[in-house]
Amino acid sequence: MTSDLSYPIGRFERPTSLTAADLEAHIATLAALPVNLRGAVRGLTEAQIDTPYRPGGWTVRQLVHHVADSHMNGYCRVKLALTEDNPVIKPYAEEKWAELADSKLPIEHSLAILDHVHARLDTLLRSLTPAQFARPFLHPAGGPQTIDVWAALYAWHSRHHTAHVTALRSRSGW
Repeated sequence: MTSDLSYPIGRFERPTSLTAADLEAHIATLAALPVNLRGAVRGLTEAQIDTPYRPGGWTVRQLVHHVADSHMNGYCRVKLALTEDNPVIKPYAEEKWAELADSKLPIEHSLAILDHVHARLDTLLRSLTPAQFARPFLHPAGGPQTIDVWAALYAWHSRHHTAHVTALRSRSGW
């Protein structure tokens, strides 16, 4: 943990190589996200859920909805990389998505999405061969990426946003 409220676990460091053990750890982190994020928000009041995790940041509600948005998009990106040759994936305006009406819904909606998307994602990732983990896709803003690096990024993303909530709870005495 760092004292940086934006990056409580530090910034993502793109791996130059990944072992089978690294991939297994990333898959396990992804599989655990729904339980870990539920644990992080368990018992929060509506007022606490509508509290920004840092000054100028999203509320916990927006953050939970963002994680669902991001991981749904990520799951689709993996499937595109597995079924198309070097697809160019579509980025989305995360900040604008966080302002849409569905980001004001109860967080249970997005927690349920994460339960189901991650169940499918876990099954899919555990079925992949080393050659499939090496399949590429192109993010227009982030450059070329492979599924194994995507797994590392989204495992970090899972820990990163869960830490936003747990750090807020710790600082606030919740």
